[in-house]
This record gives sequence, structure tokens and C-alpha cells, in this order.
Amino acid sequence: MSSKKLLSILVIWIGASWVSVHAAESTSTYPNKPIHLIVGFSPGGSADAVGRALAEGLSNRLGQPVVVENKAGANGNIAAEYVSRALPDGYVLYFPSIGHAVNASLYKNLPYDSIKDFTAIGGVFSAPNILIVPASSPYKSVKELIAAGKANPGKLTFASSGSGTSVHLSAVLFEKMAKIEMIHIPYKGTGSALPDVISGQVDMSFPNLPSALPHVKAGSLRALGVTTAKRSAAAPNVPTIAESGLPGYDMATWYGLVAPANLPIEIRNRLNKELQSILSDPKFKDKLIAQGADPMPGTPEQFTALIKSEIEKWRKLIAQSQITVD
Repeated sequence: MSSKKLLSILVIWIGASWVSVHAAESTSTYPNKPIHLIVGFSPGGSADAVGRALAEGLSNRLGQPVVVENKAGANGNIAAEYVSRALPDGYVLYFPSIGHAVNASLYKNLPYDSIKDFTAIGGVFSAPNILIVPASSPYKSVKELIAAGKANPGKLTFASSGSGTSVHLSAVLFEKMAKIEMIHIPYKGTGSALPDVISGQVDMSFPNLPSALPHVKAGSLRALGVTTAKRSAAAPNVPTIAESGLPGYDMATWYGLVAPANLPIEIRNRLNKELQSILSDPKFKDKLIAQGADPMPGTPEQFTALIKSEIEKWRKLIAQSQITVD
């Protein structure tokens, strides 16, 4: 063997050994500096509130500050791309929503892969959206609404917070399962959509529970059903859409915790362990219930399976409905 080739092998071996030792040291001392939790939505919303509560819980258990960074826009794409390009050392984490699965088929040229470019750590919570109509609406049940849709194809209108959002997809799923046609009226957010529903300019909407519940309690909106298979603890008197006239209907908004791909398994397992501890904390549970949500404990493998199943579920619906982003 030539001395030049031998030198090359030696350099490669030294480099590999250094990486291996460095990775082991990083894992054994993790965490030894602040961690950044990336949230793909603006400050002040229900998702941001839970994200900050999660950051506080992680900080208390890991012994390092967990700083929330809001990178809003494109249904979470901006935040996801940022995290996908970060080092897989456990110091950049992401708080993805159902949009992480939806975007895989909603956008044609994503700069990342929703599965391959991330390490799943675990689910955090799931929550229903809620079908609401104006208090003045003649429709007092899901069955009455479906009957009106069948009698007047293309006449009923629904407001959403934008194409491809969970609010929009909840309505599209309702349309497909009920076999009716409705007119989509997209807004820039739920905050701008609800006043037009309350005033009766739009027939209905499927917003997240926390944003609509105060108006339901105040009597300006009527709740016809929650989108999940089970009733919500935050609104136990509101039936599910499935039990109210559309059997099998089930749509949950969910959030979880992921990191960049190739996160060392020891760090992944440590983060999952601390996440399960947070999800079993009564104070954290109370915060979730206040947001109309339920804890979603589980393993990294279970969360990966959920993301994969959701990608396939929404891929089919988006293709059938020819949904495109605005």
C-alpha cells in the first residue's frame, strides 16, 4: 500500500473518530446551553400559548432556558424549513401542527420532506374544530344543515382562515362526506372571519374551539358539533358532528414536537421522556383543557405513524377537491 493511500485512510479514520467522540460528548452533556423552540404561528394565539407552556415545562425539566421563536407564515412552511436546515443537536426543536402533514400535498415544491427531514419526538395535544352558525340561522342541527345543502346545491357558504388550513379542510371533509356542495369564502384569519359569520353574511365556519367558544357562550353563535370523534371536555354539551348526523366524521387539529433529521437517539429519548412528564402534569393538562385540547402522549414511533397517516388522508382529500393555496 502506498504511503499516500495510507495517509488518506489515516485522515479519514481520525476524522470519523473525532466525530464519534464529539457526538458522544454532546449527547452525554445535553443540554448545556439554551434550546430554541420554533413555533410556526404568530404570538398570542392558542397554539402559541400551548407552545410557551411546553417551553416552560421543558426548561424546568432540562435545566436550560427554552426560548420560543415565532416564525409565522405559509401554514408553518417557513418554520419547518428553518428547522429542517438546523443542526441535529437538540438545540433547535419544532412545534408542528396538522399543517405539517397537509403541506406535503398542498404545496408542489416544498423545500423539505415532512418525514425524512425531521426526527419525531412525540405528540403534544389534539383538539377539535367546531361547526358554528349565526345565532339567527334557521339551522339548528347538523341534519338540518345537510338537508339544506342537498336541497340547495352550491348555495350554502362557509368561511375559513385560508385555503389548506384546518378550518378549510374541516369544511371540505364535511362536504365530501355529506355529499353536498358549498361555497368557500377564505379570510386572512379566524379573527376576520367570525364577525361575518356572527352577522349572518356567511352561513357557517369550522374554527378551532377556543376562538369560537366565547361567542357560543355569549349567544352570538350556535354550535352544531365538534369535529372530533369524541366530545370535548371544554364543551361537553356540544355533540360531535358524527353523532349529530354525519357518522364517521372525524377531524382533529394536532400539535407535536420534532427536531431536525438524524437527532441522536439518546437525545430523542430524553426529550420524549420529559415530554411525557409534562403531558401528565395536572397544571399543563388544565392549560390544554382551557384551550379545548387533550394531551396526546406516546412514543416517537407513534407520532411518526400519525404524521404518515395524516399525510395520506389529506393527500387524497386535497387531490379529490383540487385544493390549491391562495
